[in-house]
Amino acid sequence: MALHPFQQRLHDLVLAAEVTAPPKPWQPVGRGLIPVGGLQGIGFATDPATGNDLVLVVSVTGHGLFDAVTGEKLERDYDPEEDPDGPDLSCPGLGPVSDVRIPVAGTWGGGLHNRGGGWNVEVASPEWPNHRVLLSNGPWEAGHGKGWWYVFNSVGSTFRAAGFSPSGRTLAVATSSDLTLWRR
Repeated sequence: MALHPFQQRLHDLVLAAEVTAPPKPWQPVGRGLIPVGGLQGIGFATDPATGNDLVLVVSVTGHGLFDAVTGEKLERDYDPEEDPDGPDLSCPGLGPVSDVRIPVAGTWGGGLHNRGGGWNVEVASPEWPNHRVLLSNGPWEAGHGKGWWYVFNSVGSTFRAAGFSPSGRTLAVATSSDLTLWRR
């Protein structure tokens, strides 16, 4: 089935773009990439003591809680009582957020926020099965590097989820092998 001319133009724009770092004020968290073998999904919580974003990572070997400002692993549970379930696909939290359930997006479904603080994130797959994560804060007509940025490609790993924390201060991309975080 042929694409509509507008769809074809967007398809061609995305294919022609090169991966680039997100613009200011975005900056990578830690080294930018946190290896997590067998990653299945992620969710966000807020640290009650600091107000910082936290990321819950669900993998085949358990659950981990990461500080989204430093990338530091705060807690680890190798034998969690449950994986995401219920209508909100949530898991029990760990450590400072052990008293809350955290909605998770990934292999079970669900999704993260696609808008935050004037920014948008979209996932495109013009070369399936690879997923491209696109960050924007302006019109697509402005062009790559001006109104939108191609910030991640899932080549070599299976895409799980991408999106913002509820605060809009953290952007996360999760694949089957790693977690990539940026903050503003």
